[in-house]
Amino acid sequence: MENRQVRAAIYARCSTAHSDQKPEVQIEELRRYCHARGWTITKEIIDHGYSGSSSNRPGLKELLTLTHNRHVDVVVVVKLDRLFRSLKHLVVTLQEFTDLGVEFVSLKDQLDMTTASGRLLVHIIGAFAEFEKSLISERTKMGIEHARNKGKQIGRPKAPTFVPFKIIDLREQGLSYREICRRTGYSMGMVTRTIKAHRKPPENS
Repeated sequence: MENRQVRAAIYARCSTAHSDQKPEVQIEELRRYCHARGWTITKEIIDHGYSGSSSNRPGLKELLTLTHNRHVDVVVVVKLDRLFRSLKHLVVTLQEFTDLGVEFVSLKDQLDMTTASGRLLVHIIGAFAEFEKSLISERTKMGIEHARNKGKQIGRPKAPTFVPFKIIDLREQGLSYREICRRTGYSMGMVTRTIKAHRKPPENS
């Protein structure tokens, strides 16, 4: 990559929570780095006043468009949290960059995908993300199984296999749906479904 003209896009972001920060500080540092590497900066992108958790950043969208159209060879940021909103977002985006042949560098995090060690680190990060996903899935399954063993209802309640005749009886006495709910403790949905299911069809004239 060092033996040809490299097109670099540099990206800076300052959130609303840190309005005193100036993106120009990030941009200057990124310019110095690219100059030292002999890279040509073809685009300087700034998202000023946007939270890192937001995916609706105009600068981020512009950057991804540049990479997808292969208008740049490398993306450079000061820190990972300037660009990515989560570990999943980081792993997915870096995989997209790899598929597109776009390199990535984060200065403060010492992540440089133009080197073999940098690419290895990305694979390690991806492995940790997959490990975390597996742990969450396993904990969720164990929690559901534990709840079931204690007799708790999981998901939407199933339709009762018995007929709550008390609901029908109270309705035939002229009570309102709300009053039936109050007296029986059943939900409004349960009362409504039961009455509709057992409503007598009109007689044929």
